[in-house]
Amino acid sequence: EVQLVESGGGLVRAGGSLRLSCAASGFTFDDYAIGWFRQAPGKEREGVSCISSSDGYTFYRDSVKGRFTISSDNAKNTVYLQMNNLDPEDTAVYFCAANQSPCSGVATLALWYEHWGQGTQVTVSS
Repeated sequence: EVQLVESGGGLVRAGGSLRLSCAASGFTFDDYAIGWFRQAPGKEREGVSCISSSDGYTFYRDSVKGRFTISSDNAKNTVYLQMNNLDPEDTAVYFCAANQSPCSGVATLALWYEHWGQGTQVTVSS
């Protein structure tokens, strides 16, 4: 059974940092792409970042470029999202998702991802 479990969310002041983790199990991690999405109250889910284990491809949405960094530790089957210089606009529930193909060209398409975690809340106060 494929499982994705997010952790690392919390409350932080603007300008602060958090590191989210997405621990995966039930599949061969090296073959998968992992994406991070977020959904704020009253807004649609949006793709934030993705990483493809097979080719090292990474993607960031414009609003997080230079502030967020995605990385993967294949030995631990875990993908991280390091979030620096957080802004209240980053407040949302963050989800990780997986698909057994590289994410280039489809990084922000939620329907493309096959498996989802339960989400972790990130709240940034001003």
